[in-house]
Amino acid sequence: MVCRRFYYNVMARVMLLLLTSLLFFFIIFHLPNLSLIIITACILVIQAAEMIRYINKINTKLEDIFLAYLSGEATTSFSPAMKRNEFGKMYSYFTQLNQNLETIRVDNEIRNNYFKTIVDQTSVGLISFTGDGHVEFMNDATKRMFKVHVVKNLARLDAYKEGFGKFLLEIEPEKTELVSVTIDDEMVQLSVKKVDFKAGLKSLHLVSLQNIKAELDQKEVESWQKLIRVLTHEIMNSITPITSVVNTLSRIFIMKDSGRIIRPEEVTEQSIERTVKGLAMVEKRGGGLIQFVNNYRDLTNLPKPNFQDIIIKPMFLDIQLLFQDEIEQQHISVVISCHPGLQIRMDRKLLEQVLINLVKNAIEASDENRNGTIKLSAYSAHEHTIIEVEDNGKGIPPVVAENMFVPFFTTKEKGSGIGLSLSRQFVRLHGGNLDFYSVPGEKTVFSIKL
Repeated sequence: MVCRRFYYNVMARVMLLLLTSLLFFFIIFHLPNLSLIIITACILVIQAAEMIRYINKINTKLEDIFLAYLSGEATTSFSPAMKRNEFGKMYSYFTQLNQNLETIRVDNEIRNNYFKTIVDQTSVGLISFTGDGHVEFMNDATKRMFKVHVVKNLARLDAYKEGFGKFLLEIEPEKTELVSVTIDDEMVQLSVKKVDFKAGLKSLHLVSLQNIKAELDQKEVESWQKLIRVLTHEIMNSITPITSVVNTLSRIFIMKDSGRIIRPEEVTEQSIERTVKGLAMVEKRGGGLIQFVNNYRDLTNLPKPNFQDIIIKPMFLDIQLLFQDEIEQQHISVVISCHPGLQIRMDRKLLEQVLINLVKNAIEASDENRNGTIKLSAYSAHEHTIIEVEDNGKGIPPVVAENMFVPFFTTKEKGSGIGLSLSRQFVRLHGGNLDFYSVPGEKTVFSIKL
């Protein structure tokens, strides 16, 4: 029992009150003596008053205990005398409880300082705010990024881009967005992602801001380098033979020793034949160069998508029918895995063209010496729709994989090198992405994530 002394004191006082009351009534009914009645009544009143005083004293002590505890001074406010009274045990428990809470408070403060140090030292900007745009927290990386000391409301960020604060409020959770802002007259590319959470009863949003301008610039330089390398290679493949043929044709009609142009009567049938063949070659290579330029134009003039709700499985069946002859000739089996009712909002012509290109590549990658398999599958995962084209062909070597989406890069003798690059552009017009992974000799999977 925590307050044993209090219990015994109350019980003793109650018993005395009870005995005195019995004595009082006994005197009234059996010893009707006025003096004894008055004396007994006075004793009874004194005992009742003492009982009330004791209860009030106890209430005061309890109030002191709780006030000391609530003020956080329970470990220092209780004197030895207080610890020896009726609630000494309670004082001891409260002291231990307060010490435990103080230890927890110190641990939490150390932990909070630890995480605050980590958050402040990270290079990713973090902003926490309420639904009305009031900023609760902003780490040092964000302050350095926007060159500010304090931001009380997201509306302050509109100075860097009109409507930027509203954009942060309305961005979909768990979705990464790219946005450009202007800081000190310099364009900065930010990768923005938001998560929602609750702190107690308060709903908060946390946005991460990462400056990816340097990464984008580096990727842009690398893309241009690859593109220029491929363009140079393709153009040189056409210009070099044209130049060589023209030089050969020139030597036919110019005397080697004197440099004189031959006369018409000196032209032989063999010379005319060689000239015609040479001009045909120039025409062929020139036509190839024109086709190359037209392919490049296709990459830059992308159509505007016409979005409709399309069921995926019938589209798979149509593509299978389109390649039926080639599939049967190469003994390729096609497996379709898709829920009959699965549908997405898309431009069917564009995405069908993407799938046609991927299936065509899968057929060409199949090994003719064994039965190949092409699997067309579609499924929903984490609020996205995934469409996959998988084959068990020869696979893609790592040295080729890194250039697969570079325009005009091809390993095919008659390939244009724009199919995959154009396909990725079509998928991006839908807000998605086209990627792949390959295990050489086992399988290759191209994945469209929408």
